[in-house]
Amino acid sequence: MSDSLPPYYFRIRENGASVCRVDTENRQRRIELEEIASVNVKNGNIRPHGDRELSEPDLEAIRSWLGERRALLEARETDDILRTVDHLNLTSQWAQSKASDAQLEEVTDALLLAMHDLRSVLVRKKAERLSE
Repeated sequence: MSDSLPPYYFRIRENGASVCRVDTENRQRRIELEEIASVNVKNGNIRPHGDRELSEPDLEAIRSWLGERRALLEARETDDILRTVDHLNLTSQWAQSKASDAQLEEVTDALLLAMHDLRSVLVRKKAERLSE
């Protein structure tokens, strides 16, 4: 563990995080995490924990983390979609060269419906962008 810990720890939750202040300045020299707030990534709400008042440095750290977290999640979302493109290409190769008739029978309808739905959405969205 490094000699200096960050002043805040963000415990990731489904829609955000619990924000803790990191405390090592105690008699036992243990690391203590004092929950000070919760933050919602989707709507940006910051709620103090209990009756706590958040200081301006607390709010600045939370807002900074929020911006970084949103950017990370957006980048991951784009990366997931690009991985899906790769996976579709691998699926095409599998269907053409390795899949048995039974395997194709098992997946064909689900794949065709999903691809038809995706194509419909993409074509509509592209038409909207071109007409703007």
